[in-house]
Amino acid sequence: MLSLSDILAVIDDPIVQTGVLAVIGAVVTRIVLRNHPTRRLVGQIAFFAALTALLLYHGIVPYQPGPETASDLQRVFVGLAKVVWWTNAAWSLISVVRVFLIFEGQPREGRLLQDLVVGIIYVSAILSVIAYVFDAPVGTLIATSGVFAIILGLAMQSTLSDVFSGIALNLSRPYGIGDWLVLGNGIEGRVVETNWRATHLLSGANDLIILPNSDLSKARLTNLSSPERSHGVTLTVRFRPTTVPAAMVEVMRSVLLSSNAILFIPEPSVLVTSLDANAVTLELSFRVPDTAATGKAKSEVFDLIYRHAKAAGLVLSPSSEAGGAGPAPAKAEDPPIRHRSTPQRLLDAIALFDSLTEDEKEALASTMTRRTFRTGETVVEQGAVLMSLMIVRNGVATVTRREHGSETELRRLAPGHFFGERGLLTGEGEPGTIRALTLVVVYEITQAGLSPLMRDRPAIAEELGALLARRTARERYRLEQGLGHAAIASAPSLVVRIRHLFKL
Repeated sequence: MLSLSDILAVIDDPIVQTGVLAVIGAVVTRIVLRNHPTRRLVGQIAFFAALTALLLYHGIVPYQPGPETASDLQRVFVGLAKVVWWTNAAWSLISVVRVFLIFEGQPREGRLLQDLVVGIIYVSAILSVIAYVFDAPVGTLIATSGVFAIILGLAMQSTLSDVFSGIALNLSRPYGIGDWLVLGNGIEGRVVETNWRATHLLSGANDLIILPNSDLSKARLTNLSSPERSHGVTLTVRFRPTTVPAAMVEVMRSVLLSSNAILFIPEPSVLVTSLDANAVTLELSFRVPDTAATGKAKSEVFDLIYRHAKAAGLVLSPSSEAGGAGPAPAKAEDPPIRHRSTPQRLLDAIALFDSLTEDEKEALASTMTRRTFRTGETVVEQGAVLMSLMIVRNGVATVTRREHGSETELRRLAPGHFFGERGLLTGEGEPGTIRALTLVVVYEITQAGLSPLMRDRPAIAEELGALLARRTARERYRLEQGLGHAAIASAPSLVVRIRHLFKL
């Protein structure tokens, strides 16, 4: 049985103390705190400081060669202690690198530089162990390995070029993960990964493009996501000079104001770029939240240009490549063009009434009345029940919903858009407050004017029900971020309510 003096001698043994401290430090920092980088760094530095103090206390200097008079057993112990010390020194430095060598909170961007620094730390620790544990001449070893390094470098010239190009790109950081790049050779895509050898781009067609870093470092590239994610878009439109350019500019400003897909900070602009006998050329400039939204925004703005131009009586002009030719003269045998009133033209622009005959449209148009709202005026409050269908003739209005103390914009209304169908068809209140952003002119279809048409053509109830279900789904999708798709399934119940309300 061990006596107390034997136990104290074992505890006082430097081999036991160093071994126990090394095991405890490895378990705590490599296992317990593995998923906590900051705590792991603190623990690593604390155990490294304790290990350094313990070795110095026993007269062991890790960064100096061991005493030549020591026995073989002592040399083995001192060598093991120095290996443990240099290993912990490397781990402590690496913990510092892992915590602090991260750019803008995105570890992928600093991965190459991190790996390079970690590799240098490990190589330095190995050379230190060779020098201070095995007393080997490190300088001679490096000189001898230089020959092999030259041979290996020549054999891996292409790979090393990619590696060093990747290091240079990560240091200069001309792009980051998620940025959209356009190269001089026409290749473009979003950066999804950067590694030692290549950069991976995801194209608009969802194809993965792998570019060697050496090629990318030499290419002329445009980063569409820098210095910020928003992207500028410019569109050109030509109108016949039927009115003053200032009026055309105001119409195009209403186009941009009614868009739901563009940004309003910085403010969109409209400029007159040229004027001749055939056309007035306008340039519309605006920003979108991201490059991926460019196509959607362009499609919406083109649609709005058509709506507002038609409402304002502006006529598009042929492109300059077409020679600016005027409209083709009417042929003698062409039938005379029938004059259509403004309400009839509005009904023509709404797909809901496409199935109506000309006589039915004319009868419905005769019941429509004109209403005007000034800039800033509230057209209808949220929750109010409108018993008529309002079709926008001119101007821009916004639909906002107030809920839980916050206000959310649902959409913007432009010429040809309509509202009020919820109250007219089902007796429900409006989902949001509608305000006029400009002077707004609407034409109103009342329930009394629509009832005879519904009785003569009951199938319209199904079309109205499907339309209302789709619009409800889109509104809920905006508010609940995708939870509104189920609303489409309620179309049959809406049809029943419409039939009941109109007594069909």
